[in-house]
Amino acid sequence: MQAIAVSRDSEGPICIEKPRPEPEPGEALIQTLRVGIDGTDHEIINGSYGEYPDGEDHLVLGHEAVGMVEDPGTTNLERGDIVTPTVRRSPNGDSVYFDRGEPDMAPEGSYHERGIIGSHGYFSEFFTSQAHHLASIPSSLAQVGFLVEPLSVVHKAIELATSSRSSFTWEPTAALVLGNGSLGLLMLAHLTTTDTYKRCYCLGRRDRPDPTIDIIERLGATYIDSRETPVDMIPSAYESMDFICEATGYAPHAFKTVDALAPNGVGALLGVPDSLNFEIDGGALHNELVLHNKALIGSVNSNMSHFETATEDLRTFPDWFIDSLITDVYPLSKFMHAFDDDDDTTIKTAVQLSAYEERWWSHRKCGWTSQTRAVEGWNRGWIERLARNG
Repeated sequence: MQAIAVSRDSEGPICIEKPRPEPEPGEALIQTLRVGIDGTDHEIINGSYGEYPDGEDHLVLGHEAVGMVEDPGTTNLERGDIVTPTVRRSPNGDSVYFDRGEPDMAPEGSYHERGIIGSHGYFSEFFTSQAHHLASIPSSLAQVGFLVEPLSVVHKAIELATSSRSSFTWEPTAALVLGNGSLGLLMLAHLTTTDTYKRCYCLGRRDRPDPTIDIIERLGATYIDSRETPVDMIPSAYESMDFICEATGYAPHAFKTVDALAPNGVGALLGVPDSLNFEIDGGALHNELVLHNKALIGSVNSNMSHFETATEDLRTFPDWFIDSLITDVYPLSKFMHAFDDDDDTTIKTAVQLSAYEERWWSHRKCGWTSQTRAVEGWNRGWIERLARNG
């Protein structure tokens, strides 16, 4: 089978041949449908992040995936089920965090991450996984299921932020997302499609016309250009925020978030910045946090419960948003195009490794049959794009 990987001996992602995996007891064989590309993939490709599996000269990429059960093995899954896999795995199979269903809280060095750290990912025509690491999703999400993983990160951050305010009656009304990349836009879509926040904002560094600004404003949020209004000036230019999500990976934003928060507000940090030296007023920062009951939380990865709530959330997003967010879907033969990130019109790309076919059991034929699922709604636009890209 074909797989997309990085190798110690080559630059950039490459297409390699690997044996089709055989599921072990408790595992299912999954036919990969689509794999999404994100910033972590680019960091792995340029060598600033990631780790090869022990004793291997390559790492199969891909941690945002959706697939179809090809062989359920000894699991309770059924052939044809649509699933999306979680990312973290216990390297020795013995971890209190994994036993509790909280792999996202395991300390660094005590886990592998498929497609990222120490374990091959899902960017291959088939992969295997234990059933408890597979989230079942409805067949209606077969084309977009790779968005469940990044959206699960959003749900974990919201959960942690809300929990930090649980000792009092917190009634937030204003929210700000720092960053208009795909993760920031997923967070904004969640915030604007719930009843909690009455006013939402999103900060970026783009000139009009721009597709991300169009999305922000169509979601009913206000676009803020950071070149005109820095984060710490947002309260005077707009209003103080009850909740802020940092999704830029720009270290100064973490500290400026404190200034932009309203009393009792909370900021969730999702970006992973490079090393950067800069000056801050530590005393003022400390005072703001203490005297105004503000909080900052850091959040990374997610667990199965977040995959489940993200799946339900994804079903509520308007079709136009999904269609605008996913800029292009490329066939495997043109996978390199999915990694091009020097175009400001590109938001989210994916690679299709196989087409989704809805399968059912036919008593008349006494066996599995399949039929290509009807293309409706946003799927029609993606099929047209795939045909164009192919």
